[in-house]
Amino acid sequence: MEHFKLRLAASRMLAPAVRHLAFERADGAPFAFVPGQFIQIHFHYADGKPTKRSYSVGTVGDGNGQVQRLEIAVSYVDGGAATELLSKLDEGGTVDASGPYGRFCLMDADTNRRYLLVATGTGVTPYRAMLPQIRALTGKRGCTFALVYGARNEAELLYGDEFEAFAREVPGFSFHPCFSRTPRAVPRPHDRNGRAQVALGELGPNAAHDIAYLCGNPNMVDETFAMLKEAGLPVPHIRREKYVSSR
Repeated sequence: MEHFKLRLAASRMLAPAVRHLAFERADGAPFAFVPGQFIQIHFHYADGKPTKRSYSVGTVGDGNGQVQRLEIAVSYVDGGAATELLSKLDEGGTVDASGPYGRFCLMDADTNRRYLLVATGTGVTPYRAMLPQIRALTGKRGCTFALVYGARNEAELLYGDEFEAFAREVPGFSFHPCFSRTPRAVPRPHDRNGRAQVALGELGPNAAHDIAYLCGNPNMVDETFAMLKEAGLPVPHIRREKYVSSR
């Protein structure tokens, strides 16, 4: 597995406690990955003990598998060591990284009619990286994608405008935001109030033609997995990635 230095090229706050970071490899080489994969950032605790954190790559590439910028979304954890490092990193600052890792990817061998993509929080990042593939697959295979995204309120709906714009542009893709605490001041047609499972239930998961991807909060992933299994989806058709926040 490759180890490399990343240099921060740009950043912005996506939500009150989530920072979007765009890195470039310090050696100038492009970064090769399959949408859905993650990197690890390596650093040391204050006492010198080495540690690492995993972040899904969120870069929207052009579909050729290589990108110049490696984008991640970092959710701040109170008292977190990675938060301390990444919230204070200035443009031009560097971090040690390795990757890519993981198999939370769209599979060439799939023949399903519909994909159900479910996320909470920063768990939506890998789906952002998949957008070029989604555009290609809706055209090539004629399958559809429904993205169900759970957030507490509108301020925490990451990349929401990008997903809305993509849904307007790509007829085979629909976006379903779910607000568990506070609805939008001006609700939109696909908005749902409640947890992600509410909108997912309305989409009527169907074992005969659906494959599901679940990413984010471990409780959501476990509950949704049980719900989809109950609906008859075979376990290989429920693909999971859990985000565990650590200090």
